[in-house]
Amino acid sequence: MNSIAIILPAYNEELTIKETILSFYNELPNANIVVVDNNSNDKTSEIVQNTFKKFDIKGKLLFEARQGKGNAIRYAFQKIEADIYIMSDADMTYPASEIYKLIEPIINEDVDMVVGDRISRGDYARENKRPLHTFGNQLVKKLVNKLFNANISDIMSGYRAFSKKFVKNYPILVEGFELETNMTLHALDKRFKIKEVSIDYKDRPEGSFSKLNTINDGAKVLFTIFQIFRYYKPLLFFSILSVLFALLSLLSAIPVFNDWILYKYIYHVPLAILATGLGLISIILFSAGIILDAIVYQNKLEFEQRLL
Repeated sequence: MNSIAIILPAYNEELTIKETILSFYNELPNANIVVVDNNSNDKTSEIVQNTFKKFDIKGKLLFEARQGKGNAIRYAFQKIEADIYIMSDADMTYPASEIYKLIEPIINEDVDMVVGDRISRGDYARENKRPLHTFGNQLVKKLVNKLFNANISDIMSGYRAFSKKFVKNYPILVEGFELETNMTLHALDKRFKIKEVSIDYKDRPEGSFSKLNTINDGAKVLFTIFQIFRYYKPLLFFSILSVLFALLSLLSAIPVFNDWILYKYIYHVPLAILATGLGLISIILFSAGIILDAIVYQNKLEFEQRLL
């Protein structure tokens, strides 16, 4: 029988953590429920310990002082051994009753990551009160699908199941709520098997507050887009920059060419120097893209060898 670990990162979730634990316990009483207290300053840890003790729940409370969901999940992945890992939020937004949909493809279809899709049924659009978050999600989704020739509906879902192979071969380098996007990118880039299953979704209960910030997270979305190009598609990224500098070089050189055509002499010497410098930068950027693309390919080759 497959061992299952349910990982719940929690930061100031005293209003919802008990109900979240019990909802998963009622569905899978033999699962190892792991709560990662991510430096909470309320009664989250106390409630977790009391809930485990009162209901005789097989569970574990971990502490991660470094702020950020990525740090919390990274610590749990290091400390917990299981055949199947479930990641969910501790705010009652993801129904525990949907957990079987996430587990089944891991067991029967050899899938490495199952994503709980909040989008397809329209629940997220209906429940989410932050339209800018929806816009950011859509922007990142379209970019990722385009670059990786994929068809992922919910890039940023926090309700996921993972095989042990994925967890033990996924280096978590992000710290915050970029985690879900990073997981998806890693799975696509390293060709892990991904499956989405439609799930119900509801907004946080009244009195519980999201840790997301529209402005800060909007900036993180833009930075994520930048990172996607830079880390996963370096040739494309540096080629775009190279073309930009090449165009600037040509624009700067127009008066220089005009001088030479009309007078057989260059009067705009500073522009000639600028055009030459911009042209050299363009060549350097394109060369860097080619080199980094070769390095990315080599890293993929070594990763595949490690998996084998």
